[in-house]
Amino acid sequence: MKKSFNLVSEPWIRVLETTTNEETMVSLKELFANAQNYRQLAGDTRSQDLAILRFLLAILTTVYSRVDGNDQPYDGLELDNNFRVVDAEDFCEDFSEEDALETWHALFAKGIFTPAVAHYLDAVADKFDFFGKKPFYQVTRENYNKLVEPKKAVNENSIRKRTGTVAVKQINRLISESNNSAAVFATKSKLSKNRLTLDELVRWIITYQSFTGVTDKTKTISKEKFSISPGWLYKLNPVYVVGDNLFETLLYNLVLFEDYELWSPIQKPVWEFENIEAYVSEIQKANVPDNIAQLYTIWSRILHIEWVDDEPIIFSAGLPMPNAINARIEPMTTWKRVDKKTNDIRPATRNLGQLGQAMWRNFGQYIRTTGSVNSPEIVNWLEGVTNGNHDKLITLATAVLISDGNATSQSPAAEFTDDFALNREVIFDKEMIKRWPERIENVIEVTQSVGKNYWILARQIADIRDLADGAEFANHIQARFYERLTVPFKEWLASLRVNDDRDLKQREWKRKLQQIVYISLAEDIESVATPRDFRGTPMQDNDKQEPVNIFTAIASFRMRLAKCFKEDE
Repeated sequence: MKKSFNLVSEPWIRVLETTTNEETMVSLKELFANAQNYRQLAGDTRSQDLAILRFLLAILTTVYSRVDGNDQPYDGLELDNNFRVVDAEDFCEDFSEEDALETWHALFAKGIFTPAVAHYLDAVADKFDFFGKKPFYQVTRENYNKLVEPKKAVNENSIRKRTGTVAVKQINRLISESNNSAAVFATKSKLSKNRLTLDELVRWIITYQSFTGVTDKTKTISKEKFSISPGWLYKLNPVYVVGDNLFETLLYNLVLFEDYELWSPIQKPVWEFENIEAYVSEIQKANVPDNIAQLYTIWSRILHIEWVDDEPIIFSAGLPMPNAINARIEPMTTWKRVDKKTNDIRPATRNLGQLGQAMWRNFGQYIRTTGSVNSPEIVNWLEGVTNGNHDKLITLATAVLISDGNATSQSPAAEFTDDFALNREVIFDKEMIKRWPERIENVIEVTQSVGKNYWILARQIADIRDLADGAEFANHIQARFYERLTVPFKEWLASLRVNDDRDLKQREWKRKLQQIVYISLAEDIESVATPRDFRGTPMQDNDKQEPVNIFTAIASFRMRLAKCFKEDE
């Protein structure tokens, strides 16, 4: 009997049930039919959940770009019985943001996804069979061999030697181990590192296309030279919205319209391409896709799986990375300016040096302020879809794998996750003079100034103690300070409302900040003071040496602290 594992009907997605808080595994059809009954995705890692979330959104974006909230095709759009677009000329010209918002609000009012999603999945079910004629997220041996150099082809010899392959233990981002360097603290034993259940393998294959790295060297044949893609999502500083349940999370992140000149309302996820050659040809142009469904399902590799004694042998060939400059079609990222003259922007990324830096410390990257480069499109979209729900508390979150910084491997070194919640009216405050986002940004600047001066104090203490690495000691002390700050600051953010006495709320945080400073001072420095701290040591101050001890260092810090707060008044 031919083997089959169809993602439409077979359980492979892990979720948490809302009522029992128990983990269960569901198929695509089950997930979309009962999304309102699940609290959240519950995969192996939070970054995997984000990759799966974007995959699910690609399906929803495709469906609801073709039919409205009542499952009726949009005006000017002709579909066949399999949901495929037959004629869209008038639709592309006439589809508007109003149409998109009307569909979104219809779904929100229903509280469930409509039958159109299941109908679409039935129509494309043959593309979602992991062992099908066109295996899900893979290519056949014949197609693979057409797309790589003959010496990289899949044959009995390469299968036996495992040449040109990527190991399961490397695709599994809980391990991320290559054949050249062992993961010492892996979550699995040496004998089981290359073993995954079928549902696990499917989830990690989807995730691997988003967070890949560049350890494998086989490339697809191309007329132009290119550097292989490390994975599109790997090169973002992601941001997404968390709802009260999975239905809300999916819906709040469902962007159906973008005010971007290169955006197309015609969605084309990877499985809708006519053939793999057409898809690879499109990717090799290195252009960012013009539609969200294609962007959310973009491949960094063509993968072919040979099964030997029920063990997957995964052949991998690299594809180029799309040009990310001004790729405003990406809704789920913060941005950085790369050229002040042209105002060109590209997605921001997070590095290991920012591992302990909470989202709120970069508030202006997520919420539009005067100094913002470009706010994430997902946040701009929220302004329209949440209009009327004025007291809605919106939670923005991030989950990302961070590269080791090695240009030749870009292997995942850590996972960063965080979130913060803010009232909808505070995010989109229309007050011109006392607008909340600007005030919050100012509060954060003051807080970070205090943190900087606390680092200076810690560095002085390190010098008094004659520590070998004073900067590392100061970084550690400052990190503990910010750890104490994060929960109270997020609570303060969530408490803000547009009708608050804004000066009073700012003073409230200032008092809390002062309390945390003195607690940190007492616990991290004063309570562990040594006799050497009391005696002090001579330090260079301009042209003369002055004796500095813990008392003079703290006194100087208190003066700088007072100046920070005074400048804010």
